[in-house]
Amino acid sequence: MGHNILYIEDNPDNMLLVQRALESRGYKLLKAENGEKGVAMAKAEDVDLILLDINLPDIDGYEVAQRIRSSGTGRLAYTPIIAITANALKGDAEKALASGCDVYMSKPINIRELWARVEAFVPAPQ
Repeated sequence: MGHNILYIEDNPDNMLLVQRALESRGYKLLKAENGEKGVAMAKAEDVDLILLDINLPDIDGYEVAQRIRSSGTGRLAYTPIIAITANALKGDAEKALASGCDVYMSKPINIRELWARVEAFVPAPQ
């Protein structure tokens, strides 16, 4: 198993925070700043986990998750997707899970929670 994580996020501050947190644990972070690029990268790259912001500038994260799950690329049907979003309204977690995400995390990002969630799917490199 590899250690490639794709993060689809349009906020550069969030991207940098997650990049530093995960690279400090030995993961390689692949970055996409919008949904279309994220879907394309998920199809083209060998990714072990996808971190997905819901509020993206082009297509929302729900649509991204649905496109990834229905891409016809067999491995993407089972690649874990963690939604990371500032949406905290009732029903948002359920909507993320219904669109194909495996886990829902709210922002602001708690680094310890992020590490735990990521390591539950992709053990940290030794």
